[in-house]
Amino acid sequence: MRAVILAGGNMFDYAYIRRYLSPDDYIIAADSGYLHAEALGIRPHLLVGDFDSLRTLPGGIEIHRVPPEKDFTDTELAIDIARERGCKSFLLLGAIGSRMDHTLTNILHLTRFLEASEHAEILDEHNRIWITDTGIEVDAKTGDTLSLIPLTNCSGVTTENLTYPLYNATLEVGYGLGVSNVVTASPARVTLSSGRLLVMLCRD
Repeated sequence: MRAVILAGGNMFDYAYIRRYLSPDDYIIAADSGYLHAEALGIRPHLLVGDFDSLRTLPGGIEIHRVPPEKDFTDTELAIDIARERGCKSFLLLGAIGSRMDHTLTNILHLTRFLEASEHAEILDEHNRIWITDTGIEVDAKTGDTLSLIPLTNCSGVTTENLTYPLYNATLEVGYGLGVSNVVTASPARVTLSSGRLLVMLCRD
């Protein structure tokens, strides 16, 4: 079962986002992420948070309320509850926004999914984001932009179906060697022998 977590970050093109949803998804709205659910025309299975952003709570939906003084974000709470309820795959929406502290926390939270051997990605209108320590295949269109950003120094990085190929390369933290490559065929493939790599499929 896949959990779709609706956070309160930016979401503008609801028709685009709706294409990635499935009727079988388990939907959790984190606080004001409920407003995105309304705009998407979907009804969450669960609403969680301290509700400092969402003042009026809807009826007929299971609610998990926590005090505002807490050691975790509402998005983290939603993820933990989804995991407790048996979800092993996760799609995070509304996880990127103007609050860079929340954005970075959500992106780096992908490392927790990796450590738990769970599949997870962050999606918005311009980005699909994953973290891998072994490799990944990305379904993409020819001409799409694929960026590889090392979270730790990464060795043995090899790519297929990209304009600027890498063969057993080393990507070091703080350097842009893997940024803005171009997909030549689908799927684009990336493998590595060590390290943690942020993989981003980007569009303008």
